[in-house]
Amino acid sequence: MTRIIRPAVPEDISRIAAIYGDAVANGTASFELTVPGETEMLGRFETLTRQGYPYLIVEQGGQLAGYAYAGPYRPRPAYRWLVENSIYLDASMRGQGHGKALLEALISECANLGFRQMMAVIGDSENAASVGLHKACGFEWTGVMKKVGWKFNRWLDVVLMQLALGEGGETPADENSLPGRMYEIQKTM
Repeated sequence: MTRIIRPAVPEDISRIAAIYGDAVANGTASFELTVPGETEMLGRFETLTRQGYPYLIVEQGGQLAGYAYAGPYRPRPAYRWLVENSIYLDASMRGQGHGKALLEALISECANLGFRQMMAVIGDSENAASVGLHKACGFEWTGVMKKVGWKFNRWLDVVLMQLALGEGGETPADENSLPGRMYEIQKTM
């Protein structure tokens, strides 16, 4: 069957919400404790895509297998060249290469938009699958925040991994790229 990676659309939110809801209710990748509803997930999607951040899905045989998106790492404007990625797969679709294909597509899209760095903020240092996925896509381990989340009656670490996009920090920022224009847009609001 053919794998398709494409931009997410509002009609995908029901399935995206189900995948994320499972991650919240049964996993430690997300530090949310309450499963957000479809309306909340649609609002999050619209906020990111309205600002120009990429939000992608992967389909296999017509079934939405997972999704990934990039968003701001921190709100201060000097951080605008840095994005944080999030990636979630349907539990039944893991281990089939969907995550790597999806993350590689997200990395490419972010680099093409002019972002210079991508951070993975991975919930739970025992999340070997996510750490391994990011490592396979070229991310480097940059640190661990120890025992900062409390979920399922245990303390959880957060792993930080980073990937340079395009020229990374080797050349001056392009103020005409999406991240450069974001600051100008924010100043006029």
